[in-house]
Amino acid sequence: ILAFASRLAQLADDVFGWELSFLRPGLPLVVLGQFSYIVSIATLTISARLQRFDIALEEAAYNLGASRAAVLWTITLPYLKPALIGAAAISFLMSFENFNTTLMLVGSDPPLTVMMYGRMREGASPVLNAVSLFLMLGSALLALAPLLGGWLTAKAGWIFGDAGPFFTDLYSMGG
Repeated sequence: ILAFASRLAQLADDVFGWELSFLRPGLPLVVLGQFSYIVSIATLTISARLQRFDIALEEAAYNLGASRAAVLWTITLPYLKPALIGAAAISFLMSFENFNTTLMLVGSDPPLTVMMYGRMREGASPVLNAVSLFLMLGSALLALAPLLGGWLTAKAGWIFGDAGPFFTDLYSMGG
Protein backbone atom coordinates (compact mmCIF):
# COMPACT_ATOMS: atom_id res chain seq x y z
CA ILE A 1 0.00 0.00 0.00
CA LEU A 2 2.81 2.38 0.90
CA ALA A 3 4.73 1.81 -2.33
CA PHE A 4 1.61 2.03 -4.50
CA ALA A 5 0.29 5.15 -2.76
CA SER A 6 3.65 6.92 -2.84
CA ARG A 7 4.12 6.18 -6.54
CA LEU A 8 0.57 7.29 -7.31
CA ALA A 9 1.13 10.54 -5.41
CA GLN A 10 4.43 11.09 -7.22
CA LEU A 11 2.79 10.41 -10.61
CA ALA A 12 -0.01 12.90 -9.87
CA ASP A 13 2.57 15.47 -8.82
CA ASP A 14 4.76 14.95 -11.90
CA VAL A 15 2.00 14.77 -14.53
CA PHE A 16 -0.70 17.11 -13.22
CA GLY A 17 1.11 19.11 -10.55
CA TRP A 18 -1.31 17.91 -7.87
CA GLU A 19 -0.07 17.43 -4.33
CA LEU A 20 -1.98 14.43 -2.97
CA SER A 21 -0.81 14.55 0.63
CA PHE A 22 -3.29 11.88 1.75
CA LEU A 23 -1.28 9.34 -0.28
CA ARG A 24 1.94 10.18 1.57
CA PRO A 25 2.83 8.38 4.82
CA GLY A 26 0.49 9.57 7.57
CA LEU A 27 -2.88 8.96 9.19
CA PRO A 28 -4.97 8.54 5.98
CA LEU A 29 -2.58 5.86 4.75
CA VAL A 30 -2.64 4.13 8.14
CA VAL A 31 -6.46 4.08 8.02
CA LEU A 32 -6.37 2.65 4.48
CA GLY A 33 -3.85 0.00 5.51
CA GLN A 34 -5.82 -1.01 8.59
CA PHE A 35 -9.06 -1.05 6.61
CA SER A 36 -7.63 -3.33 3.93
CA TYR A 37 -6.37 -5.71 6.62
CA ILE A 38 -9.49 -5.79 8.81
CA VAL A 39 -12.34 -5.61 6.29
CA SER A 40 -11.95 -9.30 5.47
CA ILE A 41 -12.44 -10.39 9.08
CA ALA A 42 -15.44 -8.11 9.57
CA THR A 43 -16.94 -9.37 6.30
CA LEU A 44 -16.57 -12.98 7.43
CA THR A 45 -18.28 -12.25 10.74
CA ILE A 46 -21.21 -10.45 9.17
CA SER A 47 -21.61 -12.89 6.27
CA ALA A 48 -21.70 -15.83 8.70
CA ARG A 49 -24.67 -14.20 10.41
CA LEU A 50 -26.34 -13.43 7.08
CA GLN A 51 -26.13 -17.07 5.99
CA ARG A 52 -28.48 -18.01 8.83
CA PHE A 53 -30.93 -15.25 7.96
CA ASP A 54 -34.41 -16.38 6.92
CA ILE A 55 -35.28 -14.39 3.80
CA ALA A 56 -38.95 -15.21 4.38
CA LEU A 57 -39.01 -12.54 7.12
CA GLU A 58 -38.19 -9.83 4.61
CA GLU A 59 -40.61 -11.24 2.04
CA ALA A 60 -43.40 -11.26 4.62
CA ALA A 61 -42.70 -7.63 5.46
CA TYR A 62 -42.78 -6.70 1.76
CA ASN A 63 -46.08 -8.57 1.34
CA LEU A 64 -47.52 -6.58 4.23
CA GLY A 65 -46.59 -3.33 2.46
CA ALA A 66 -43.32 -2.36 4.14
CA SER A 67 -40.86 -0.25 2.20
CA ARG A 68 -37.24 -1.27 1.63
CA ALA A 69 -36.05 1.19 4.27
CA ALA A 70 -38.57 -0.10 6.81
CA VAL A 71 -37.51 -3.70 6.19
CA LEU A 72 -33.87 -2.72 6.55
CA TRP A 73 -34.41 -0.84 9.83
CA THR A 74 -36.93 -3.18 11.46
CA ILE A 75 -35.84 -6.64 10.30
CA THR A 76 -32.39 -6.82 8.73
CA LEU A 77 -30.37 -4.47 10.94
CA PRO A 78 -31.77 -5.76 14.26
CA TYR A 79 -30.93 -9.28 13.10
CA LEU A 80 -27.40 -8.19 12.17
CA LYS A 81 -26.86 -6.11 15.32
CA PRO A 82 -24.90 -8.81 17.24
CA ALA A 83 -22.69 -9.49 14.23
CA LEU A 84 -22.08 -5.78 13.66
CA ILE A 85 -21.15 -5.22 17.31
CA GLY A 86 -18.93 -8.30 17.31
CA ALA A 87 -17.26 -7.27 14.05
CA ALA A 88 -16.64 -3.77 15.41
CA ALA A 89 -15.08 -5.12 18.61
CA ILE A 90 -12.90 -7.61 16.75
CA SER A 91 -11.91 -4.97 14.22
CA PHE A 92 -10.88 -2.52 16.92
CA LEU A 93 -8.86 -5.11 18.81
CA MET A 94 -7.18 -6.40 15.65
CA SER A 95 -6.41 -2.88 14.48
CA PHE A 96 -4.89 -2.08 17.84
CA GLU A 97 -2.84 -5.28 17.67
CA ASN A 98 -1.76 -4.74 14.05
CA PHE A 99 1.30 -2.74 15.00
CA ASN A 100 3.42 -3.60 11.96
CA THR A 101 1.05 -2.00 9.46
CA THR A 102 0.81 1.14 11.54
CA LEU A 103 4.58 1.35 11.98
CA MET A 104 5.20 1.04 8.23
CA LEU A 105 2.56 3.54 7.11
CA VAL A 106 2.83 6.21 9.79
CA GLY A 107 4.25 9.60 8.97
CA SER A 108 5.63 12.23 11.29
CA ASP A 109 2.61 12.22 13.65
CA PRO A 110 2.67 8.76 15.31
CA PRO A 111 -0.38 7.18 16.93
CA LEU A 112 -0.31 6.00 20.53
CA THR A 113 1.09 2.51 19.90
CA VAL A 114 4.00 3.78 17.79
CA MET A 115 4.73 6.55 20.28
CA MET A 116 4.77 4.03 23.14
CA TYR A 117 7.09 1.79 21.14
CA GLY A 118 9.48 4.68 20.56
CA ARG A 119 9.51 5.63 24.24
CA MET A 120 9.95 2.00 25.31
CA ARG A 121 13.26 1.90 23.46
CA GLU A 122 14.48 4.61 25.83
CA GLY A 123 13.43 2.55 28.86
CA ALA A 124 10.25 1.79 30.78
CA SER A 125 8.67 4.55 32.81
CA PRO A 126 5.72 4.62 35.24
CA VAL A 127 3.68 6.59 32.69
CA LEU A 128 4.15 3.90 30.03
CA ASN A 129 3.25 1.21 32.55
CA ALA A 130 0.07 3.06 33.56
CA VAL A 131 -0.98 3.68 29.95
CA SER A 132 -0.32 0.02 29.13
CA LEU A 133 -2.45 -1.08 32.07
CA PHE A 134 -5.36 1.14 31.01
CA LEU A 135 -5.09 -0.11 27.43
CA MET A 136 -5.16 -3.73 28.58
CA LEU A 137 -8.15 -3.10 30.84
CA GLY A 138 -9.99 -1.23 28.09
CA SER A 139 -9.30 -4.00 25.58
CA ALA A 140 -10.46 -6.64 28.05
CA LEU A 141 -13.67 -4.74 28.77
CA LEU A 142 -14.31 -4.29 25.06
CA ALA A 143 -13.73 -7.99 24.44
CA LEU A 144 -16.02 -8.98 27.33
CA ALA A 145 -18.75 -6.38 26.62
CA PRO A 146 -21.01 -8.76 24.66
CA LEU A 147 -20.87 -11.31 27.50
CA LEU A 148 -21.47 -8.68 30.16
CA GLY A 149 -24.31 -7.16 28.12
CA GLY A 150 -26.10 -10.49 27.85
CA TRP A 151 -25.66 -11.19 31.55
CA LEU A 152 -26.94 -7.75 32.54
CA THR A 153 -29.94 -8.08 30.22
CA ALA A 154 -30.83 -11.46 31.73
CA LYS A 155 -30.38 -10.09 35.24
CA ALA A 156 -32.58 -7.05 34.49
CA GLY A 157 -35.27 -9.31 33.03
CA TRP A 158 -35.30 -11.44 36.17
CA ILE A 159 -35.42 -8.40 38.47
CA PHE A 160 -38.11 -6.52 36.54
CA GLY A 161 -40.43 -9.46 36.05
CA ASP A 162 -39.59 -10.75 32.56
CA ALA A 163 -38.52 -14.17 33.78
CA GLY A 164 -39.24 -15.99 30.55
CA PRO A 165 -42.10 -18.10 29.20
CA PHE A 166 -41.62 -21.00 31.61
CA PHE A 167 -42.11 -18.89 34.73
CA THR A 168 -44.86 -16.85 33.06
CA ASP A 169 -46.76 -20.08 32.32
CA LEU A 170 -46.31 -21.24 35.92
CA TYR A 171 -47.61 -17.92 37.20
CA SER A 172 -50.64 -17.95 34.90
CA MET A 173 -51.51 -21.50 36.06
CA GLY A 174 -51.56 -20.31 39.66
CA GLY A 175 -48.39 -22.10 40.75
